[in-house]
Amino acid sequence: MSQEKIHIKDVTPATGKPKTQKGKTDRFNPSNRIYVRAAKGAYQRLRRKMGWLLMLLFTGIPWIPYGERQAILLDIGSQQFHFFGTTLWPQDLTLLAILFMIAAFALFFITTFLGRIWCGYFCPQTVWTFIYIWFEEKLEGPANKRRKQDSLPLTGKLLGRKALKHLAWIAVALATGLTFVGYFVPIKALALELLTLQASFWASFWVLFFAACTYANAGWMRSIVCIHMCPYARFQSAMFDKDTYIVGYDGSRGEVRGPRSRKQDPASLGLGDCIDCNICVQVCPTGIDIRDGLQYECINCGACVDACDETMAKMGYPQRLISYTTEHRLGGKHTQIIRPKLIGYGAVMGIMIGLFFYLLAAIQPMGLDVLRDRNQLFKVNSEGLIENTYTLKILNKTQHPEHYRLSVEGLEEIEWYGPDKANLAPGEILALPVSLGVDPYLLNAPVADIRFTLTRIRDGASITTESRFISKL
Repeated sequence: MSQEKIHIKDVTPATGKPKTQKGKTDRFNPSNRIYVRAAKGAYQRLRRKMGWLLMLLFTGIPWIPYGERQAILLDIGSQQFHFFGTTLWPQDLTLLAILFMIAAFALFFITTFLGRIWCGYFCPQTVWTFIYIWFEEKLEGPANKRRKQDSLPLTGKLLGRKALKHLAWIAVALATGLTFVGYFVPIKALALELLTLQASFWASFWVLFFAACTYANAGWMRSIVCIHMCPYARFQSAMFDKDTYIVGYDGSRGEVRGPRSRKQDPASLGLGDCIDCNICVQVCPTGIDIRDGLQYECINCGACVDACDETMAKMGYPQRLISYTTEHRLGGKHTQIIRPKLIGYGAVMGIMIGLFFYLLAAIQPMGLDVLRDRNQLFKVNSEGLIENTYTLKILNKTQHPEHYRLSVEGLEEIEWYGPDKANLAPGEILALPVSLGVDPYLLNAPVADIRFTLTRIRDGASITTESRFISKL
């Protein structure tokens, strides 16, 4: 058989759209480091303001005093969850489930409308990553300088800068760990115990654990978390449609891209407005090129929008070559904002919000559980009455002492054996054993329904719990 080589000519038509970022670097390789260039502009100012506001809320709320404790304290050990003047107990955690459902549908609604705006402006991973990048920029220099420095042998001066950077990162991480744990234990006492090295093992462990997570995620992993670990990036496409606002590149205006001087007319050169400066790639925290089209790695932070606007302004071209837009708008069609999917998510979210506030308003300030004696269903006492024994668990869910009165109804001439009043401290649970006696001639059935009532003396508020009175097996 002949081994003569056959020459093949590539006749694939040119698209006039050169490859940009894809194929030049492996964005899916965790060892590939992205040097993020600082971007300036309206969206970055908004993102920074939102980030600092969220950081202020996160770090400041645990330090707000409310009475004898902090305003928000999720005391898991005592099973009490304090939110200013409201205390929730485990039996109220249905509210937490509904709150998570509201958050989920709010995320669906916002994603359908504005894409991954949560990721770009509100996500803790994004906020902390940009804080760490800010320290990196201030202590080691701009992105290009950092890239060059890291390719050269390490010097003493550079080692000092890197040491300062890591110290700043560790300080932020420790403050984050302290603050997070401070939502679950009193933060003032925790901070003092940590400073004096008197904190318990578990308190110290969790502070250091969350500090290590912050340091690793924001300092080293960064976009790896967004690309490889975050499930939101994977299922967001189920909520996107062609009317969803995304960061998009106007190819009809930008192509064919290519460099030119400011004084040259791009039309005479057969070029579009894109000068192929690649700054949009350099400012992207996930290292993508938005000119390659919509990609799930895009977090809608708007850095490329601001960078491109700045370049267009310098060239004297109209801005918004890259902008927050929709696929329909990029295709020259009309964007429909109000659509069935958006209405559906909004309606469900509205219903869940209404249900949340309804249940919140219906929370009882006290609790009463009735437990029957399982060992002896009934007995005949010395007076000839049928006697049943109960344990009444009374809960004071308020944040101040309360005085209560107990009563029972459902049968005639019930004899009450035991205390019928109780004084409880804030958050106290009292187990009160009592017995009820009834003349057997007044009982018409072997099992009768009865109702225990707990009444708050100061205002007459009451709750009722049903139980059974057994007279025969």
